[in-house]
Amino acid sequence: MSDDLLVVVAGGIARVTLNRPAARNALTFAMYDRLVEFCAEAGRDPSLRAVIVSGAGGAAFAAGTDISQFRTFAQPEDALQYEERIDRAVDALERCAVPTIAALAGACTGAGAALALACDLRIAAANLRFGIPVARTLGNCLSMSNYARLVFLLGAARAKEILLTARLVAAEEARAIGLVSEVLPDADALGARAEELARLVAGHAPLTLRASKEAMLRLRPRVAKGEGDDLVLMCYMSEDFREGMTAFLEKRPARFQGK
Repeated sequence: MSDDLLVVVAGGIARVTLNRPAARNALTFAMYDRLVEFCAEAGRDPSLRAVIVSGAGGAAFAAGTDISQFRTFAQPEDALQYEERIDRAVDALERCAVPTIAALAGACTGAGAALALACDLRIAAANLRFGIPVARTLGNCLSMSNYARLVFLLGAARAKEILLTARLVAAEEARAIGLVSEVLPDADALGARAEELARLVAGHAPLTLRASKEAMLRLRPRVAKGEGDDLVLMCYMSEDFREGMTAFLEKRPARFQGK
């Protein structure tokens, strides 16, 4: 198992750590795949009662996908397979058999935001910056499933405002709009509270919690497989996406042209 995604299980609680602090915990393909494996393992472990997901270092939960993963994209299949890979990981986390708690510190953007949205409970440190700023950074887009999660949790009007302005939501605003339930002063306090919450839910009736999680999933509108593939291809196969990647790596603003 890669050290980029650490899993430690003790006392019925799994602690999943995105462990690339030097890269602001940007996710690699291997990390997505390992997360899917972990969630399957969690469903087979009757002793597991709660999961905490966090980012190492305190400066970021996860700042999206590692941009180097995009550099080989050349064919439509590359884009579709990438979004399918993210969907598998996010869906696996959302459908994890036990309650999941996202402990969010620092940057929580792009695919990192999608993972946070998939967790059952979200708490934050005061330095949280949450958003999906791809409209001003890479020029790509989300899968329909990830759009649906954002709308289901925040409502269409607020979701559009966050997406179209490409701004980052700070911790106190995140609490005010219901994105997170609590704001802690720093990463240490966040970690301690995440442990406390995990122990709390771990002591509750497992089948009741599982039923509640499943009920919420059934209430959310379902997205058909392949729905939105045209949008993914429109963005990922564009000149703008190439420009966005280049600009990001060169640390300059992108010059988008809509083609």
